[in-house]
Amino acid sequence: MKAVVVRAFGAPEVLKIEDAADPVAGAGQVVVAVKAVGVNPVETYIRSGSYARKPALPYTPGGDAGGVVEAVGAGVTGVKPGDRVWTSGSLSGTYAERALCREADVHPLPARVSFAQGAALGVPFMTAYHALLQVGRARKGETVLVHGASGGVGIASIQLAKGAGCTVLGTAGTEAGRKLATAQGAHQVLDHGAAGFREAVMAATNGRGVDLILEMLANVNLGKDLELLAPRGRVAVIGSRGCVEVNPRDLMAREASIHGVMLGMTGDEDRAAIQAALAIGLENGTLVPVIGREIPLAQAPAAHEAVMAPGHLGKIVLIP
Repeated sequence: MKAVVVRAFGAPEVLKIEDAADPVAGAGQVVVAVKAVGVNPVETYIRSGSYARKPALPYTPGGDAGGVVEAVGAGVTGVKPGDRVWTSGSLSGTYAERALCREADVHPLPARVSFAQGAALGVPFMTAYHALLQVGRARKGETVLVHGASGGVGIASIQLAKGAGCTVLGTAGTEAGRKLATAQGAHQVLDHGAAGFREAVMAATNGRGVDLILEMLANVNLGKDLELLAPRGRVAVIGSRGCVEVNPRDLMAREASIHGVMLGMTGDEDRAAIQAALAIGLENGTLVPVIGREIPLAQAPAAHEAVMAPGHLGKIVLIP
């Protein structure tokens, strides 16, 4: 099979297509014939060597995919060959024509959902659910502000927050991004870089502020986020690319709190709860991943550049 292999940490160009051995399913394992691969920012950090946890070299990136079960190992009962599935982790990496996965990381993909949409579920939708409901503890009737609302995690956050009965405000840096976030159900979408942004948020909440902020770029926004919070408001930090200075008095005055979000910190019980909730949303059509670009697997370096570029819309996927 063909697979992307990283033999040295570095720039996107270290992502090379190579011939690789087909994976074989052992006990409790599943081989998935990959039809689409989800590309996530965390994979660029790992590839560059800047991530806290580094895989042993060489390795094949990726954990998110949509595809078809090709083979199952002993003891696997949840899926069978021929089943359409999405993955939320991989033992061998999903930037490949086939991927070896634990049974626990392989989930049914409804016929209404495309393979590309299945590849967009793992990190984005699971992170959004974890941040919104498990860490941020959003409740019905609260107001949620989603920064970066036009990206993969942002769109997932809008759909999940709407489903939870929240009023959803969003931000996006381009007009196209604001239109997309609005189309996904956000009640109001703003340009966080525009003059009067803070005043617009306060006006939208009748001066109270927002109950929960989902923050994708904390190094830019976190200090300002604290000024937008309602009493006992929360910020869930999903992403950051550097340091930031905050004024603790903004927290004290509101008895507010900041929470870090890391999907990798979730235990099996929390992950199972997330996956069960996503299954319901996929079945009833309330969760609909939006695909921004489909890029051939051989152009994985271009996909890594695109996923880190500002203003991209929806999810970027690779097609083997």
